[in-house]
Amino acid sequence: MKTYDLIVIGAGMAGVAAANKCGAAGWSVVIVDSLPYGGTCALRGCDPKKILRRGAEVIDAANLMRGKGIDPGSLTLNWSDLMRHKRSFTDPVPANMEKGLHKNGVETLHGNARFVGANQIEIDGAPYDARLFLIATGACPRRLNFSGAKYLIDSTEFLDLEQLPKRVLFVGGGFISFEFAHISARAGSTPIILDHGQRPLRGFDGDMVELLIRRSAAIGVKFLRQTSVLSVENAGGSFVVTVQSDGATSMIEADLVVHGAGRHPDLSRLNLKAANIDHGPEGVSVKGHLQSTSNPAVFAAGDAADTAGLPLTPVAVVEGKVVASNMLKGKEITPDYIAVPMAVFTVPELVRVGMLEEEAQAANLDFSVRHTDTSHWFSNFRIGETHAAVKVLVDNGTDQILGAHMMGPDYGELINTFGLAMKLGLTTRQLKSATAAYPSVGSDLGSLI
Repeated sequence: MKTYDLIVIGAGMAGVAAANKCGAAGWSVVIVDSLPYGGTCALRGCDPKKILRRGAEVIDAANLMRGKGIDPGSLTLNWSDLMRHKRSFTDPVPANMEKGLHKNGVETLHGNARFVGANQIEIDGAPYDARLFLIATGACPRRLNFSGAKYLIDSTEFLDLEQLPKRVLFVGGGFISFEFAHISARAGSTPIILDHGQRPLRGFDGDMVELLIRRSAAIGVKFLRQTSVLSVENAGGSFVVTVQSDGATSMIEADLVVHGAGRHPDLSRLNLKAANIDHGPEGVSVKGHLQSTSNPAVFAAGDAADTAGLPLTPVAVVEGKVVASNMLKGKEITPDYIAVPMAVFTVPELVRVGMLEEEAQAANLDFSVRHTDTSHWFSNFRIGETHAAVKVLVDNGTDQILGAHMMGPDYGELINTFGLAMKLGLTTRQLKSATAAYPSVGSDLGSLI
């Protein structure tokens, strides 16, 4: 039986990046996945979601300009046509991914992989040996324990809906719920988000999150805090959701209930014990250079690994490339996680890079907070936006940016400038010295710091 140099389990961004790099270097590489090649981001997450968001953006932009020169009239979002547009992007992805892998000499397989030894896996019962393995299986929706949880659909199913029903209930106050609720509201639905805590989106600045909640309410998204689901019952074409808030029980009727209560590493089918691969709730236990702490033949990257990186596609790609480089060169390089931006792509978006205010306080740093309401600034006045703000944390000693937090149109682009400035160690004085095209959102930068 042939022994490969590398077997990659998972054909998402991390796995494909590593397989291509090692294959191009002349290694014998095989990659396997039970799902179509491309992973969550390209097929079931970031990219298709952003395509649907475009429809919501157009509707929102027209409504913001109502009475300011634009009459939205009967403008509506055609869900079926928008979904067809989405599929025109996602449908070719798996074949194109495999074609690219083949060009780099990578063998592509389809099936369920499980370890049967320290250096061996089975794929649907067939044995495969390798010197090294990369686990890059991504994440899956975490299990919900209330009665009737089986009636919830997940983000993958939402992104394949042929029709969007009128009443949509989202369970959990995370990225998925807020992003899909904003799309649903602009498509004519009445979304409700339930969160068991007081503050949703806890990885983001609290002031910016509250601003997003107010903006959400303005478009018809209802948000219920400290509300837990007790049960979901099928009422024949609709659902009755029993919830508890402040000790009181009530019922909500919905046509669709969506799981937006978080994800966890997708490792349950891999039989990791057979290969002595330590793992926990955050994924495969790895050293800084992404090698397993218990089996030196195994590496892990992306959402499947308990790395210091954020669970984001760009981070997974970086980790995949670093893993490949470490394998090829026998190095122990650690990925660079400095100043990685993240975004909730609502309309408008909520973004962050660097430290939260409470994190800087906990670290006893000497810093100032530059908090600005930008809703009345020209860049937002021009398009009729009513909710926008920016908070920048600046180190008083070095004049360098510690963190930036923003909620508003096009801030998903502007946050990248803050991230680059942090990565390069630029001061606010240096940033202010740059001349930007005017009028543009980028030209607001100097006034924000």
